[in-house]
Amino acid sequence: MFDFWTKTTSHLSKILGAPQQKITQEELENTLIESDMDYDLVQKVLSRTSKSPSRAEVDVALHNLFRGETQNEKLQLQHITTKPLVELIIGVNGAGKTTTIAKLTKIYLTQHQSVLLGAGDTFRAAASEQLMLWAQKLGVNLIATTQGSDPSAVAYDTIKAAIARKIDRVIIDTAGRLHNQVNLKKELEKIDRICAKALDNQPFRKILVLDGTQGSAAINQAKIFSQTIHIDGVIVTKLDGTSKGGAIFSIINELKIPILFLGIGEGENDLVPFDEQMYINGLLDCIFGQNNGKEK
Repeated sequence: MFDFWTKTTSHLSKILGAPQQKITQEELENTLIESDMDYDLVQKVLSRTSKSPSRAEVDVALHNLFRGETQNEKLQLQHITTKPLVELIIGVNGAGKTTTIAKLTKIYLTQHQSVLLGAGDTFRAAASEQLMLWAQKLGVNLIATTQGSDPSAVAYDTIKAAIARKIDRVIIDTAGRLHNQVNLKKELEKIDRICAKALDNQPFRKILVLDGTQGSAAINQAKIFSQTIHIDGVIVTKLDGTSKGGAIFSIINELKIPILFLGIGEGENDLVPFDEQMYINGLLDCIFGQNNGKEK
């Protein structure tokens, strides 16, 4: 499922050679750094393993990185029962928001839930056009307006239409705003307030889409977005185009925000729920070989 680990395996084999049952801490350190894990985080993993760590030791050390606030927040997200369940999708240009919206829609339709989309990116005509094409392909309705209109109004109208039509899910696109554009940050705050008003202050999700190939730049973007509104979850995209799978650990550690899905391709089915154990196993397999149920 996580094909980027195949690329990582090829890359790391030049460092480690063939997978082995135990490696030195130096080899483990090089492996984690080459996979794009943050240096301080690598040191935290090393502090929890022996000088010649086994697969089981590294497994426990990596799992410890996922424990804490993110798990509690993820559980809270799973218990949101508001209908419609509204998801506001934010992120910079090029992160893959529109494609991600299409993939989320496909998942919800597969779960037999009704979906209504809102074209909240009113700055670019192409954004609404692209979302309209996806809506037509997937057979769902889209609330849109003319270019340059107030995106908050689109969000409000979409939510109210969904309530009237008894829709299960609402997904609202936003402009691919740059995190250093103060006016756009203020607009995002306004959209957040209007969504809350339309829902009578019932909870909804603010989901940040990050480009998985951007490394520390994506983390910095997320930090600044988090200063504008509360981010409930992250979707990491474009992981099919990178061998740097270790960046996921850095995102979780730095942001303390749960990762909900991973984008692993361009197709409408190429969005998978983030699975902690499967993800860790992918990295462990790079180091120790395929796990056959025995100690590696």
